Amino acid sequence: MLLTTRQLFAQCYSRYALPAVNVFFMEEIHGLFAAAQEAQAPFIVQTTPFARDYAHPEMLLSMIGAAARIYPQVTYAIHMDHGYEEHIFDAIEKGGYTSVMIDASHDDFEKNVERTKAVVAKAHAKNISVEAELGVLAGVEDDLTVDAAHSFYTNPQQVEDFVKATDCDSLAIAVGTSHGAYKFSGGQGLQFNILEEIQQRLPGFPLVLHGGSNVIPEVIGRINAAGGKLKTDAKGVQEEEVRKAIPLGICKINIATDTRLLWTMVNREFFRDRPEEFAPTTPGKVFMEEYKQFMLKKFDLFGCTNKAGEFQSELNLRQEKISRL
Repeated sequence: MLLTTRQLFAQCYSRYALPAVNVFFMEEIHGLFAAAQEAQAPFIVQTTPFARDYAHPEMLLSMIGAAARIYPQVTYAIHMDHGYEEHIFDAIEKGGYTSVMIDASHDDFEKNVERTKAVVAKAHAKNISVEAELGVLAGVEDDLTVDAAHSFYTNPQQVEDFVKATDCDSLAIAVGTSHGAYKFSGGQGLQFNILEEIQQRLPGFPLVLHGGSNVIPEVIGRINAAGGKLKTDAKGVQEEEVRKAIPLGICKINIATDTRLLWTMVNREFFRDRPEEFAPTTPGKVFMEEYKQFMLKKFDLFGCTNKAGEFQSELNLRQEKISRL
């Protein structure tokens, strides 16, 4: 069942969160959809402009569409993450997405509102949800780099005016997370005082946590033991932080770094232990299973395991009401 994020958030708010997972290639998509079907968990599959340039939008959407046919019991949305107008308007016009994000957070407040409003107008005309962002995260994701000096937390005093002015459907906020594999090296963690105030000012409104990967120390250690040279002082979003954030309005948690680290770990270990191998499909099978197990744990952590059926029940009730009219 392909839904908009607006529909997903209306059901999950303050009860559980949805993993929003960046994908680049087939093995990731197989692992994600296989895990979601097994767990009966709703989720969001998302692509970035970088991924669209790498694989081509038609290739990505075709693979996602094929996965939906292979795993027909999944409930999901297709989201474009960190988009700019050239990518967003192309995605809206050509179709395939049920949600888009306009990343105008680096602009001043008024410019951010102006750009977001323009995207909302085009997207809502085609029943596509819009995620906006207020506040800037530090770190590296794809070809985007923001140093700590140019990052800042979301100002809770601005959120009401921003949402009212733009009519966006969800809001990505900066409350201490960062992008990439070297997040939280300062140990600051999530700023729950900011998140709590934002929820008080926007009761019932869906909030989004970017940079939601955990950066599991065991994975970093295994990568380095197999020849990698990653830093070991990073600390991602901890499980207890996730559990605490969900009742405070966090409906969507973005995951990208953890799956990249997982791919690196699997391939480094595989070719270290089997130096005679050269076929990409053999480690690919290992990765898909590791990816599936990783996502099953995330579904449990976010509380969305066995929640997909809620959406079918809701759809059935709506159809029943319509038939009675």
